[in-house]
Amino acid sequence: MSLRKLTRSAWFQQLAGSLAAYYLRLVWFTNRFTYQPANVYDIVGPQMPMIIAFWHGQHLMMPFLKRRQDRAKVLVSRHADGEINAIAAARLGIGAVRGSGDHGSAFHRKGGVGAFKQMVRTLEDGHNMALTADVPKVARKAGLGIIMLARESGRPIVPVVIVTSRFIRLKNWDRTVIQLPFGRGLIMGGDIITVPSDADAAMMEDARAQLEASLNDAQRRAYAALGKPDGLHA
Repeated sequence: MSLRKLTRSAWFQQLAGSLAAYYLRLVWFTNRFTYQPANVYDIVGPQMPMIIAFWHGQHLMMPFLKRRQDRAKVLVSRHADGEINAIAAARLGIGAVRGSGDHGSAFHRKGGVGAFKQMVRTLEDGHNMALTADVPKVARKAGLGIIMLARESGRPIVPVVIVTSRFIRLKNWDRTVIQLPFGRGLIMGGDIITVPSDADAAMMEDARAQLEASLNDAQRRAYAALGKPDGLHA
């Protein structure tokens, strides 16, 4: 069996997803996590359901934002790696919307239209909706897709960064961070962003730039608090 067929087989994806969830629980329970601001749930609680925005490559620990009483789903791509991510998320109590957050030329081909409608319905049903803010294959540059979702749904965007003092940063396009056990962790929220339902192109661009700046600022501050490089200019 070829490697591609192996990674696309149902048994392999179930095994990989389950092992990933187990490992992430290990990381969560062996790091001493703190929150900035400390009363973050008092702030965001009244905003729910909300859109949780994070950078691609900084996504692995995001399921642990969910408290027992919260309901949440995450946008997951439809390729083989996405299936593993969806299985891991399900093991951690997070539902999945399958498709692409891209609003460009690949929007229809990658299931973007259906995924966008599902995300709007997810928010209408009272679930928080988590998704990456990046333009596909362009790290740390926010796209308009998540801004469009906020405009259509009327729900606020909450930028979030989760970092740990011990990690491995891969040298791929999104500089994926694999958090490691037995250290310190920090969950940092950025400024809440709202997008009016009648927002024009200029207002949409302002919101996009604000989201990008807020996520980058939160990442810098979070890593600085742990005495680590932020990786934004690696």
